[in-house]
Amino acid sequence: MLKFSKLSKPILFTFSFLFLSIPLAAQDRGLDERINEAFTPIANWWEGLILHNFPGTQIPTIIFLLVGGALFFTFYFGFVNIRHFITAINTVRGKFDSIDHHSAAPSELAIDGDVKGTIADESKEGEVSHFQALATAVSGTVGNGNIAGVALAIAVGGPGATFWMILCGLLGMSTKFVECTLGVKYRDVGEDGTIYGGPMYYLTKGLQEKGFVTLGKVLAGIFAFLCIGASFGGGNAAQSNQAAMQLVDSFGMTGGNARTIIGVIMMIVVGVIIIGGIKRIASVTEKVVPLMALMYILACLYIIFTNFSFVDDAFAMIFKQAFSPQAGLGGLLGVLITGFRRAAFSNEAGAGSASIAHSAVKTKYPASEGLVALLEPFIDTVVICTMTALVIIIFNGDNTVFDYGGVGGVVMIDGVPAEGAGITAAAFSKYIAFSGPFLTIAVVLFAVSTMISWSYYGLQSWMYIFGKSKVSELTYKSLFLIFIVIGAAGDMSSVWAFSDAMILALVFPNMIGLLLLFPRVREELNSYLQAITGLKK
Repeated sequence: MLKFSKLSKPILFTFSFLFLSIPLAAQDRGLDERINEAFTPIANWWEGLILHNFPGTQIPTIIFLLVGGALFFTFYFGFVNIRHFITAINTVRGKFDSIDHHSAAPSELAIDGDVKGTIADESKEGEVSHFQALATAVSGTVGNGNIAGVALAIAVGGPGATFWMILCGLLGMSTKFVECTLGVKYRDVGEDGTIYGGPMYYLTKGLQEKGFVTLGKVLAGIFAFLCIGASFGGGNAAQSNQAAMQLVDSFGMTGGNARTIIGVIMMIVVGVIIIGGIKRIASVTEKVVPLMALMYILACLYIIFTNFSFVDDAFAMIFKQAFSPQAGLGGLLGVLITGFRRAAFSNEAGAGSASIAHSAVKTKYPASEGLVALLEPFIDTVVICTMTALVIIIFNGDNTVFDYGGVGGVVMIDGVPAEGAGITAAAFSKYIAFSGPFLTIAVVLFAVSTMISWSYYGLQSWMYIFGKSKVSELTYKSLFLIFIVIGAAGDMSSVWAFSDAMILALVFPNMIGLLLLFPRVREELNSYLQAITGLKK
């Protein structure tokens, strides 16, 4: 066992870095402002680097790669996102769990007692169930991107952005299927049974099989580095930012240190949870995520159905402005890019991050978890994001409450600036009495669940680069917890700019790997479907 003195060094260093970098002696400005001033230039530079336009166009290169890859996978796998939707649901329900045992396998598929084409140590590998893996991954995607992110998209791009979010979500189901199948297929299993998986492993092992050893190592290293940054940004800072803003607004907190204090409290709560690893995380998310998602969906449905006569008008605005946006919203390309950007941030399809959680599943058929994973973009974007959008559009009517096209996502409601979750909160408060406390709780729970899931993604990437040791693990978790405070103190525009860019940056190395390895996924899908067919006989 390592002595505390050895473990304390990275902790002391990281916390000292945070607090010594901020001149606390001067009291003319609060901690919130000082942290934000230090963070904003970094965020803006990174956003400009990642979201550069493809030569000769006004469309970011990342959008071409993200959408092009999703379209290709959708057609290549014969609309797997639609044809195998029910199979995915049945897999989550455990209907086909028996095929993960040797005795259930058809004899013609067996070789020396093992099932042909399945991963080694089949029934022993894995740490969590299909449902737990889905809950953990959904908790990483269903977050404040669904509350604040959708509001931000509509504020900037108008109702039309909703259409492109939905389209991106539907296409993203196919991409998620591919990356999570590969995540299970090429995962590593430690001597203690701990699972290590994700793009880092299928990029190295998968591309090595194809003879691209150096390319695989380079792409894996780039992905791991970027995933660490994404865990600090989209999976952390953006979440704590919205939670802190909502708590400050709800309780009328004042002072230059309010959000920093909230960040410290969230840091302590999240720290207690993430110490336990993936099993602790899964046990928390499988309980918290379904409950909070159900509560939020029911609240949205109540507003939608009590204003049902306006739903057709809302959809009409979505479709009309998807192709003919209002003046001042950046034109068609601006609305399209806004919608795709927010969807990509919300469901992370193409980023590869969710495959890290799905890799820990107990199964011997990689494609089984790939099918489970395709449900995520549907739940996250097609269902929850669309509901949030409808609530906001119904609330605003024909621009009666605020004008679309707010600079930086900030709009004026009753003469008061509102952004992100604040816009959604205003919509809820109009239709649901005492909705303020409910939405505050939802925002905080969404934030915490996303943070604890992304801490696992980032940790896996960190250990891939720096090694699997207690010191390495503790150093990462200390840095992760610090970014909770940074995100809480920063303003929304800079935090979300940094977070968007970090999530989207993952697409570059991950999508290259997916486009080289997708034939392996076809083989795994056929194997799983064949096993299901044998079970039914």
